[in-house]
Amino acid sequence: MKAIDKILQKLEDCIVNDTFQAVETELIELKPSPANPKGAKSLYHSICAFLNTNGGIVIIGIEEKQNPPAYFLRGYNEDFENNIKETIAKSFTDAQNNIINTTEFVNFQIKDFLNERILVLYIDKLPDENKFVYFDKIAYQRKLTGDHKVSEDDIKRQIEIIEEIINARELLPVENATLNDLDVDKLNEYIQLLNKETKVETFKADISAALPFMTRKRFVIDERITTLGMLVCGNHPEDFIGNRCQVDGFVDSEVQIVQDKKVYKDNVLPLMEKSVAYIYKNIQVGVSFENAGSKAPEYPDKLIRECVNNAIAHRDYSIDKYINITIKPNTHIEIRNPGSFKKLLLIEEINHALPIRRIIPDSKPRNPKLAAILKVFDKWEGKGIGMATLTNIALENQIDLPYYRFYSEDDLGLFIPKGRLFDEKMETLFETYDLFIENALGGIELSQEQKIVLSYLYKSEKANNRYRYTILLSPDNNHHDAIEKLEKSGLIFKHELSSKLYPVYYINRELLKTDVDFYNYLRTIYGGGFDNLSKDYKAVLVEILKSNNYSKRRAINASQTALNLYYIGFAKIEAVKLDNFRRKIRIIINRLEESKFIKKLDGKPQYIINTDYVRTNSLFD
Repeated sequence: MKAIDKILQKLEDCIVNDTFQAVETELIELKPSPANPKGAKSLYHSICAFLNTNGGIVIIGIEEKQNPPAYFLRGYNEDFENNIKETIAKSFTDAQNNIINTTEFVNFQIKDFLNERILVLYIDKLPDENKFVYFDKIAYQRKLTGDHKVSEDDIKRQIEIIEEIINARELLPVENATLNDLDVDKLNEYIQLLNKETKVETFKADISAALPFMTRKRFVIDERITTLGMLVCGNHPEDFIGNRCQVDGFVDSEVQIVQDKKVYKDNVLPLMEKSVAYIYKNIQVGVSFENAGSKAPEYPDKLIRECVNNAIAHRDYSIDKYINITIKPNTHIEIRNPGSFKKLLLIEEINHALPIRRIIPDSKPRNPKLAAILKVFDKWEGKGIGMATLTNIALENQIDLPYYRFYSEDDLGLFIPKGRLFDEKMETLFETYDLFIENALGGIELSQEQKIVLSYLYKSEKANNRYRYTILLSPDNNHHDAIEKLEKSGLIFKHELSSKLYPVYYINRELLKTDVDFYNYLRTIYGGGFDNLSKDYKAVLVEILKSNNYSKRRAINASQTALNLYYIGFAKIEAVKLDNFRRKIRIIINRLEESKFIKKLDGKPQYIINTDYVRTNSLFD
């Protein structure tokens, strides 16, 4: 049975039995038969919305009422058919108010239904290069069961898509370059790899003989060398395309030596290899006992190669700037790139109480012709592997949360932090809140996968608050079950401004409470005596309060309090000085106990907040 027949069967059952089942969706709309042109506007809004979104079906002649919900069969007025067809042909326009004939995207079918006839419109979506169309100078798009005006941001995003379809930036002509500035040996190296599986091209004796092939591959357009041609087989490409074939490397450390700074200028393939080699030279490489003593760099090999290759493959070649790789030892690698993300890949709600700064992984290359070349050289595989690899390696706990920073509209930095996503800080958080978490999960402990997902979302929210953009965590990252269970438990929730297609998840607010939130409660117990305490004493009280309210152990000892503060980064303490910090916290706890701010539980050195505190003298009297 066709989809439309299933829908009509459901509607028939509802009308005959006087019941109601919702049938309207993002792809289905019901309309009564218009009585006049003014009454048909709602119909045209829906047609416009379906054209601009993913297509759909409009059923004319059945009306849906809301209070109470019910369907009424009105039938289709055939006298109005010509008006609909004329509107579809002559009343939709582009952004410049030019008429767009959308007839080929709308098909009509009249069907018998109960004792009436209805009209079914099958609407195809417009190709990207034809969007958006407007009705009465307003563009509509379909969201859930309604037709909504297209926002200015969406219009800007679509303009970007159209521009990229029309203009591949790696095909820009190179001024003052001639065929003599191309190297036939470099071209034949590409042809050799092209023939690896099946011979598809002969080697070229000289550049003149290669002209038809290079024209077909877009290395040359109208006998003008393109940026793509210069990147792949140009002689001295830096003389012609300047910073577009340059990568600068820099080590940002307190001890600077001349060798830390490197400038590479070359064709695209050696540029990739030199950039990767520079990173390896300046990061720690240990020995892995798990793999028979093989070398184990502090960042995964696959990640380094893909991030470098993607930076060069996806950079904006219309901008005469170089790529910059900055290595901060034991902290992060930053790859700073000319260009930015397309608007349609950014989820931004920066004025909300819970700001969103997320990036949707993209599988479409910015420079499609260059991507095709790199695929031949096994330097690029497509499928959005750069971002997918970043996210998956973080979720495998091999690096900390990756993020992006926008320095300007055409300057983007990718940060790859050393460490682990689920680290001591997150472990401390989950242990502190283990009772709260298990209650939310119905008595079940967090699984390792759930800990990883929670860590990703927790750190993403913290990063978003610091104007950093993180990669959207979605079911494509193979953690759908963990996300679903965490959402059902209330430990995470969808942001109220999330879209159905790209949900943004946020952490339960109890897990995000700050010291200030706890200060207000402690002040109700201790009064002004709390305000007179130093920062260290307040921090100790907060950790004890958290344990009392959210942890299964309820009370907490001095050693664990010190470790909690250490792991959450309360103070910049070197590991070798941790014992000194523990002694300091023990002294603080002893003084807090002496002054009745806290008390032991069951006579053991496990402490709880003294809610019976008597406001007398301060701690230091």
